[in-house]
Amino acid sequence: MMIDFSSRPPLPEFYKTAAYLGNYRRVYQASEAETSKEVGEEAFAAYLAAYDAVGAKHIVVKARDLESTFGFKIANEDVARLCAAHGGRFIGFAGVDPHKGPAAVEELRHAVTELGLRGLNLQCFEHRLRPNDPLLLPLYAECVKLDIPVNIHCGINFSTASLMEYGRPIHLDEVAIAFPELRICASPPGWPWVQELIGVAWRHRNLRIGVVSIRPSLLEKENAGYESLLLYGGKLLQDQFLFGTGFPMLPVERTVGEIDALPLSEAVRHKWKYQNAAEFLRV
Repeated sequence: MMIDFSSRPPLPEFYKTAAYLGNYRRVYQASEAETSKEVGEEAFAAYLAAYDAVGAKHIVVKARDLESTFGFKIANEDVARLCAAHGGRFIGFAGVDPHKGPAAVEELRHAVTELGLRGLNLQCFEHRLRPNDPLLLPLYAECVKLDIPVNIHCGINFSTASLMEYGRPIHLDEVAIAFPELRICASPPGWPWVQELIGVAWRHRNLRIGVVSIRPSLLEKENAGYESLLLYGGKLLQDQFLFGTGFPMLPVERTVGEIDALPLSEAVRHKWKYQNAAEFLRV
């Protein structure tokens, strides 16, 4: 049994892209070559079958609103329709544009209370904001009020239209101090500042680390920069790790297979693949 904390269904409303993300296609070209480029109902059926094969109970799908910076949007309404159509299998995170100020807070409230979405997704490099930017503070406060978690992009981004600095884990320390009740997931897991992210997570029990959109086998690879995740995630921080494929950037079955091959105890593997996410998402 597992929960995939990050996936993009092969349906037209979710397979949008933009020029500023072009460098991602170069970086992920090898792994994306293993996933189908087909979009539509037949591809979606194959996608669901792949999740059936790995025992996925829930799949997290995230909206994004980047209209102020890049004129790009995956709508909350589309995510909500997907969730409603599949009996709770999908868990939707809202996307709002923090540059819209109070309107973004209102949109988040609407997405949760009216559309039924269950978290907030902030890809800060796409908003060109550090996670501790004052524009984001009202959204964090609303998350606490609504009792929903927030996913915050952490680590390098490959868009040369934005700065790497927006993904520095150290900025999450200030957020976690200001909002100790806020459930935060930092994903992907902070490379090339993995040690920094581990330090922030060690300080703050409300911070989770998402092993998302990276090959799990890299956690065992010498000098890959991810080795500390296996060391701390297998012991001291075992209750603070979540897993997500990042499909279509990584194929579902192979990526789950790599998690299953890591030298973790079965109890810890269950936490990474299901239990920690279930508690974080309140399912």
